[in-house]
Amino acid sequence: MSEILKTYLPNVLSLLPLLKQATKETLIMVFFSGIYASVVGIPLGVLLFSLGKGNILENKFFHSILSKIINILRSIPFIILISAIPGIIKILAGSTIGVKGAIVSLSIGCFPFIARQVELSLLQVDKGVIEAYESMGFTSFQIIRKIILKEAMPYIIQAITVSFVSLVSFSAVAGSVGGGGLGSFAIQYGYNEFKNDIMLVTVVIILLIVMLIQFIGDTIYKKLRH
Repeated sequence: MSEILKTYLPNVLSLLPLLKQATKETLIMVFFSGIYASVVGIPLGVLLFSLGKGNILENKFFHSILSKIINILRSIPFIILISAIPGIIKILAGSTIGVKGAIVSLSIGCFPFIARQVELSLLQVDKGVIEAYESMGFTSFQIIRKIILKEAMPYIIQAITVSFVSLVSFSAVAGSVGGGGLGSFAIQYGYNEFKNDIMLVTVVIILLIVMLIQFIGDTIYKKLRH
């Protein structure tokens, strides 16, 4: 086995400690940026839904403003976004490069996506159920917390899963501009030095991370659906 690895993956073996460190950095970036983006994105998604037409806090003016802001942030390519806000990243993380800087930029880039996905998830809740609880005197906050979020939770999990998967690719982009992780490792040691085995193994590891995230998300979704 070791001979096969030496034959087909010689560069990977020589850089194995760096590859392990890069994988660890990617997992850290995806996990923490996903958590932070969810903390911001989920409430925004709930607010977008609640302010929408025919919903419990309907307000066309505020919904229009918030929706446009979310759309603008979503439309900015991630590579441009992290290049355009180095000051904000440095204030929040203390540095524009490295894992900490990447976590901030990934969180900012992902929370609008999560907000929109959560809004779409909440739209799947039967409005008849909401109207029934309104007629029983439940407050808007009670309906959101006890009915809407509970009914839509499986779909919210799906939305967050999709967002975490997207963060894996975003983290690779962040790595290409000094964010560390597998993206930086692949560019520095694979692409720039024409080492195809490093590029191949990096792609395989990224695919495995995506499959793991999808498996966890699907498992939670199925349990909540039951």
